[in-house]
Amino acid sequence: METTIVHGLTWFSNTNTKEVVSVPNNRSNRLLVPGARQVLNQFKEEIASEFGVKMGSDTTARANGSVGGEMTKRLVSQAQQQMNK
Repeated sequence: METTIVHGLTWFSNTNTKEVVSVPNNRSNRLLVPGARQVLNQFKEEIASEFGVKMGSDTTARANGSVGGEMTKRLVSQAQQQMNK
């Protein structure tokens, strides 16, 4: 089992099979890593700034969603790069 830290979040992967160990979805927004919320919010603000999006309830769902989608793409990409090392 290999531990990788990406944007302050810890990912666990099996180095033999290159699979990521995931936590079952329990339909909650509870973060399993202490301090992860602050790191994710900072990451979200960085991407929103790059996209010129001011996050909030006055912003369209499409604009807010584009930030979340980009966060996901970058986190997955970084995790894949770490697994391939």
